[in-house]
Amino acid sequence: MAPRDTYLLTDVRTRHHDGLVDVAVHDGRIAAIGPGLDHHAPRIDGHQKVLLPGLVEPHLHLDKAMLDPGPDPDAGLDAAVARTAERKQRFTPDDVRARTTDVLRRAQAAGTTRVRTPVDVDPTVGLTSLDVLLELRDEWRDRIDLQVVAFPQEGIASRPGTRDLLVEALRRGADVLGACSYAEDDVDACRDHVRDVLELAQHHGVPVDVHADFAAGAGGSATDARHDLAEDIATMTRAAGMEGHVVLGHVTTLAGLDPDRRRRTADALAAAGVGVAVLPPTDLYLVGASAPVRELRDAGVRVAYSSNNVRNAFTPFGTVDLLDAALLLGHMQGVDLDTLLDMGTVDAAALLGDDRHDVVPGARADLVLMDAADARTGLLDRARRTPVTERTRTPRA
Repeated sequence: MAPRDTYLLTDVRTRHHDGLVDVAVHDGRIAAIGPGLDHHAPRIDGHQKVLLPGLVEPHLHLDKAMLDPGPDPDAGLDAAVARTAERKQRFTPDDVRARTTDVLRRAQAAGTTRVRTPVDVDPTVGLTSLDVLLELRDEWRDRIDLQVVAFPQEGIASRPGTRDLLVEALRRGADVLGACSYAEDDVDACRDHVRDVLELAQHHGVPVDVHADFAAGAGGSATDARHDLAEDIATMTRAAGMEGHVVLGHVTTLAGLDPDRRRRTADALAAAGVGVAVLPPTDLYLVGASAPVRELRDAGVRVAYSSNNVRNAFTPFGTVDLLDAALLLGHMQGVDLDTLLDMGTVDAAALLGDDRHDVVPGARADLVLMDAADARTGLLDRARRTPVTERTRTPRA
C-alpha cells in the first residue's frame, strides 16, 4: 500500500504551466509535474482547480489571539501592550490552548500550512504560553508546521528575569529567538537588547525574529530613536555573522523617512540578508502606514506579509485569512497580484528558511487547492481553499 503522502493529483492548474497538469507526489515531495503522468499511487481528482503552495504566516501571535477587547478610540502601541500585559496575568494553559486551537483551525481552513508564531516570554506569563505552543507544534505537525519564537515583548533589561526565561525556552525547544528592539528604556539599551539576542541565537544555532521600528506615519518620521534602528540591526546582524537568519517585523518607520534614508536602509538590510515581514492589519490600525514593499523588494530584500494578530488590542478587526492581509496591502501600496501571491507563499516560506516552497519538483508537497479559474481571480475573490492531504514531517532533531 502506498504511503499516505504518495499520490497522483490530477487535472489541476498551476501558475507555472499552461493548461491542466498532473502532480506526482512521492514520500511527501513533488516528484513530477506534467500532463498525463503515469504514477502508480492513489489518485486525487483536482477538478481543474488552481494548485498553490500552502499559504505561510511568517508572523502570527497565537498566544495573544482572540482576546477580543474591541477597538480603542485611543489606540496606540503602548496602550495595546499595556492592555495585553494586564490580560496576560490571567493566562492559563487551558485558555492559551483553546484560543490557539481555534485560530489554527481557522488558519487551516484558509489554506495556511506554515506559521511562525512569536510567543510572549516574561516574568508575568513565564513559559506558560510557550509550553502550550510547543505541545501544539507536535500535535499539529501533520496539518500546520509551527515555528515557535521565544519573544520578549516587554523587554529584557527592563524586565529582570526575562533573559533566563529566553534561555530556558530555547532549552525546551523553541525554534527561533525573538527580540523587540524598541522595548527598552532608551536607545542604547535597545541596541544592547538586539546585540544580546543575536549573540544568544548564534550560540544556540537558531534564527532571530525582531519586532522593529513600529512608529511613524506616511507623512512623518520617528521622533523616538528606539523606533529607527533597522539600519543598526543590519550592521549588528553582519557583525554577529547572522546574515540570512534575521527577519524584521513591522518596520513602519521606514515609510516616513526621506527617500535617501529609505534607500540606504533598504540597501543595508539587503546586504545583511535581513528579511522583512509587513503586517498590514496591525500596521494600518496602530500606525497608519506600512513599510514600503516595492522599494524594499527593488533593493533585494525578501519581503512577505502576515496577519500578525487576531481580535486583540493590536488588531481588533484581525482575521487569520492571509488573503485579507494580501488585499489590504494591495489597497495600501498597489502591489500587483502576482507579487502578492509570491509574497504569501514563496517569499514567506523563505523567511522561515525554505527557499523551495513552490509547486516545483523537489519541493515539499505543502499544497492547497483553490476554487478558482486562475490564481489572480482566486486572490481577488478570496476563493475557498482546501489542503490537498496531510503531510509527513521530517523528525525534529
